[in-house]
Amino acid sequence: MTTTVVIVGIDPDLIDFNAPGIPPGMNADMIRAGLNAALDDAAARGWRAEQVLVDLGETAGQVLAERLEALDPDCVVIGAGVRAPPYLMLLEDLVNVIHRRAPRAVIAFNTRPDDSAAAAARRQGLQGAS
Repeated sequence: MTTTVVIVGIDPDLIDFNAPGIPPGMNADMIRAGLNAALDDAAARGWRAEQVLVDLGETAGQVLAERLEALDPDCVVIGAGVRAPPYLMLLEDLVNVIHRRAPRAVIAFNTRPDDSAAAAARRQGLQGAS
């Protein structure tokens, strides 16, 4: 049985990198590179992983709901950018979508785009956890 992990975050092109809670010096290219590294890390652990990049709320819930229903993940990692103060209402919406559409999935939080697989590995019961 393969572990399935969904990494959800805001499309890097939409993030206000000057907003409170966004690490200084962070940019869209750094986020993309980190997410790709996290996907590689998940694959090395033998997991199926997919990133779901959402907008700032207009279609975010619908996009995430559709992917969760299609993938039935074991874990959903919520990106640090979604947890930044300007995006609190988006975070609430996404957590409720996860709760409704993937009720058996554990939720993890990364600290950087490249440590999403490590965040998933912390959750009890995931294959390949270290």
